[in-house]
Amino acid sequence: MSEETAWRRVTVSETQALLQQPDLLIFDVRDADSFAAGRIGGARHLSGANLEHVLLRTPKSQPVLIYCYHGNASQIYAQMFRDFGFKTVYGLIDGYEGWRAAVTEPVPRNLSPALREWLSEHGFPPDDIEATRDNRMTPLMHACRLGDKAIVDALLEAGASLEPLNSDGNNALWLACYSESLDIIDRLIEHGIAIDHQNENGATCLMYAASTGKTAVVARLLAAGADPNIRNVDDFTALDMAANLDCLNLLRAATR
Repeated sequence: MSEETAWRRVTVSETQALLQQPDLLIFDVRDADSFAAGRIGGARHLSGANLEHVLLRTPKSQPVLIYCYHGNASQIYAQMFRDFGFKTVYGLIDGYEGWRAAVTEPVPRNLSPALREWLSEHGFPPDDIEATRDNRMTPLMHACRLGDKAIVDALLEAGASLEPLNSDGNNALWLACYSESLDIIDRLIEHGIAIDHQNENGATCLMYAASTGKTAVVARLLAAGADPNIRNVDDFTALDMAANLDCLNLLRAATR
């Protein structure tokens, strides 16, 4: 893509090749419910609520892929990114619907009777580990919130995705931090969950833990490599939000 080119439209097969780039940012500009129901792996939801934050805080050198339903709305967003100075911008030609039609669906999972029973007891279909209920909570998020490590392990073994976000824009790691389940936090990080994911307010799990005085969680996240220098939409870092002296000292040490 030359400097003169505004942005480039790509096919599904070209997109599959682009996904091998570790620094590629993927933005889904469909509505929140469609995003929750299914998306390209690693995609972040982009809307009017977080657009300005993304445009201002994302390095212009990072390649960006944008997709919508059928490839129309993404063209507007792609041009916006280019106008804002982003060097490499792609738009998926036929959108998510084209992607879904072309990409083979995963093989159905063989779930254990115990996991099926747990799913049913907690309001999820017994054969769907990616289903959502209130607040777009997935089974993995719910198990993390409950601090149920055995179920978290079972869900991860069954292939539960680490990508989904609830209606607040938080991933499963946030819910594990809520329950202060250090073993679950470790397990999610081992499986590659985005430790520095920012929700639509720009808040990370580290910010949340610091602001609620969860000292052990702050220590565990920092030890795992969480970035203490990230700023939210109000320009605050986790250090600015520290709710107690222990969290403050941990974050000061991490930012020296």
